[in-house]
Amino acid sequence: MEFVKYEEKDMIGYITINREKALNALNSQVLDELNRTFDTVDIKTIRCLILTGAGDKSFVAGADISEMSKLSKLEGEDFGTRGNKVFRKIETFPIPVIAAINGFALGGGCEIAMSCDIRICSDNAVFGQPEVGLGITPGFGGTQRLPRIVGIGMAKQLIYSGKNIKADEALRIGLVNAVYPQAELMANAEKLAKSIASAAPIAVRNCKKAINEGLQVNMDKAIEIEERLFGNCFETDDQIEGMTAFLEKRKVEKFVNK
Repeated sequence: MEFVKYEEKDMIGYITINREKALNALNSQVLDELNRTFDTVDIKTIRCLILTGAGDKSFVAGADISEMSKLSKLEGEDFGTRGNKVFRKIETFPIPVIAAINGFALGGGCEIAMSCDIRICSDNAVFGQPEVGLGITPGFGGTQRLPRIVGIGMAKQLIYSGKNIKADEALRIGLVNAVYPQAELMANAEKLAKSIASAAPIAVRNCKKAINEGLQVNMDKAIEIEERLFGNCFETDDQIEGMTAFLEKRKVEKFVNK
């Protein structure tokens, strides 16, 4: 692929948006390549993904304005649908996805980061939903995910004003989990990914499913979802090994993903 790189190492998949000259902006081709890349990930062998941008300036600077500026109403809706399908695929992907945000995460860049499970960033990262300054709304889920992550009041302030915030403020409001010097960002992303990859993979996938699905329903139905996924773990070899190792006071030999 031209603009998206994918590599695998030690049960971790690395997805890099590689359109550095355009600050990794999202055009239709990038969205299509991202969609196809996620389709190639084998969750039988890969247990966690890291999503980042090429270079040291930008994670994803946003959607490609040169492409969007020419769109009609129907074409605009179609472009939004295309982006939302990809981002929803990331959000509901069976295994965890870590966003390693290495610079600008504006507009579509902030939105793709929010579709990931966990967000960590470098100290030069900048976040924002500046769409109102372009005469549009966020179109890839920003009006929906940002309030769920940082709260309604803060989300409205950021979206209505279109103002950007720096890494320390993103950490303060809960948009990111941690901030690191840029040179240390990927090492810390890998450390976190390895920690997730070392856990029982079916249990991790069930945790993600329980959280995502539970947030869409009331508490009673959410508990039912958790009960079902909790029970499902008891028919896995990983549950047997995990509990046996605990009772025998030894380390888990290996989680076999079944």
